[in-house]
Parts: sequence; C-alpha cells; structure tokens
Amino acid sequence: MEVPAINLKAIVLVHWLLTVWGCMAWLSHSYVWGNFSVLAVGVWAIAQRDSVDAVLMFLIGMTLTILTDIIHFGIYYPIHESLGASDTFRFSAGMAILSLILKPLSCFFVYQMYRERGGDYNINFGEWASLGFWRLC
Repeated sequence: MEVPAINLKAIVLVHWLLTVWGCMAWLSHSYVWGNFSVLAVGVWAIAQRDSVDAVLMFLIGMTLTILTDIIHFGIYYPIHESLGASDTFRFSAGMAILSLILKPLSCFFVYQMYRERGGDYNINFGEWASLGFWRLC
C-alpha cells in the first residue's frame, strides 16, 4: 500500500493555525515558544528542499512537542469547571488537543519525507557505542 504524499507546507500550516488558536486563552508562554520554534524549523525544512538535517530536526522537534504538550495540558488544564466555562477557553483547548492528536500522524508523514530525502533508517551512536561502554561500567 502506497503512503500518500502530504506536502510539508500543509503540515506546517495546519499546526501553525492550530497552535495560534490553541494558545488564545489558557496555555503558557513555554507552550507557545516550544511549538513555534519547532514550526520555524519546519519552515527551514520547506526552504531547503535537499536538507536531510532540517527534516530530521523538524521530526525530532515534533516528537518532543508531543511530550511537552501532554505535560502542559496536565499542568495548566483547569480542574474546576467554573474556570473553563467560557466559549473561548473551550475552543482554545479543543484546538490545542486537536493539534496534539494530529502530531503523531504528522510525524509519520515527516518521517516519510525524511526517507525520501535520503535519510538513514537506523541510528548511529558513533565510536562511543562501538567501544563497549557497558563493559566499562
């Protein structure tokens, strides 16, 4: 089964829009800086079509923002219903959660782009791993 080609511009645009809407009412500055920094790396990956490093950094950043988004939601989501009763809050929370739900799918498509640009399948830790670090401990 062939994986459909999704444009990197579409991924960055959708996550940018969802991040803008998600930070309207309740999330902290660290959420905003983290997500927009990763999206800036995505713009770099769009601008340099041949760069494997740009796509890899965008993929790693998207993966890390999945974890940080979960932490932000756990810390900043209001416990009492009276704090989250406004329509603006519900819309903002819904868009931030939708962005989080779409991120694993986006990571899958960005990984496909990484492979198309010539990225390796395996991770190489270099000489340090080949020396047998575990035997030294």
